[in-house]
Amino acid sequence: MIRQIDQKIQNYEKKQQKYLDKLNQAKAELEKFQQTKQRYLEGGQLGGDNAAAPFSETTIRSVVKAMMWRVIAGSVTFFTSLRFSGSLSTALSIVGSDFFSKAATMFIGERLMNKSQAGRKSGADDIGRSLAKALLWRLFAICNTLTMSFLIAKNISMASKIAGSDAVFKTGLMFVYERVWAKIEWGKEYIIEFSI
Repeated sequence: MIRQIDQKIQNYEKKQQKYLDKLNQAKAELEKFQQTKQRYLEGGQLGGDNAAAPFSETTIRSVVKAMMWRVIAGSVTFFTSLRFSGSLSTALSIVGSDFFSKAATMFIGERLMNKSQAGRKSGADDIGRSLAKALLWRLFAICNTLTMSFLIAKNISMASKIAGSDAVFKTGLMFVYERVWAKIEWGKEYIIEFSI
């Protein structure tokens, strides 16, 4: 009889410990949410103090990034096109022909990349993600520039020079551009993870 009672006591002590562990875990989660709420009420941003928080980029951030890049990249293309063609109208035609198409495709690329948290372990895009984005985008852009330059200038040698010089300079520039945007908080929406 005593053994049975001892066994029941042990079983209830185990259950008690299990529930105490769950209670302590719930208290810790509650404390974390209360601190987050307090930071927010004091003017902080949700997720702002947690540098490792996963985030998503807003649509307007993607639009601004795409359009700003087109201005920068279009300027480079203009000067390389002018240098190799010697014609202001050819340079303007090349830049004008791909401004909106590349802005639209970069926006779409930004939105697709935004669906993945890969390379976002530190609350920002890490170097590997920036490099991958720069290389993927530049691969597409080089083909586009080569095609448009050839169609407008009707000279494959000139088109190759324009696309080639763009490739070298703008790939590095795109990487730097992505690194700068990784540091900008505007347009990031931090994903608050919680469980009930």
